[in-house]
Amino acid sequence: MIYGYARVSTDGQTLDAQREALDVAGVEKIFAETASGAKSDRAQLARLMKAVETGDTVVVTRLDRLARSTRDLLNILGTFGERGVAFRSLADTWADTTTPHGRLMLTVLGGLAEFERELIKSRTSEGRKRAKERGQAFGPKPKLTPFQRQEALQRRAAGESVRDIGRSYNVSGSTISRLKV
Repeated sequence: MIYGYARVSTDGQTLDAQREALDVAGVEKIFAETASGAKSDRAQLARLMKAVETGDTVVVTRLDRLARSTRDLLNILGTFGERGVAFRSLADTWADTTTPHGRLMLTVLGGLAEFERELIKSRTSEGRKRAKERGQAFGPKPKLTPFQRQEALQRRAAGESVRDIGRSYNVSGSTISRLKV
């Protein structure tokens, strides 16, 4: 079966041109929606992903209608590939897994994206290590100063309730109860 996916970002836009192009391309069933590409919970895309089976083909008018980033595109195409589903983009003719040339291009892009992810991971790790060596603290800013923490611990040791102590510092009782000596 040949499925199509069409998407526009806002209510002011129309799906008509995409539907027409998909019809001309021989698409049998179209999943269409109005949703931002930045949203990861696109209902019609999820329905399409559930509907496709081995031997099916998914067609879009342009790649940006399907995915919000290269990584997102490669993840979606990876899922299609694992299920034996072919993919074609009408405007981006190189993105066609029904041809050897298209599969090669997507494999190269996938390799480049993986290489980029590894470089980013490595740079981030090195940056965090250098920051720790400089004494940089990570995580959220503490809600209490060191003096307030010490004072709260003394009040707790004296038997005052964590809830009352928390109220006096405008924090929750659980924040006070997590304090360590």
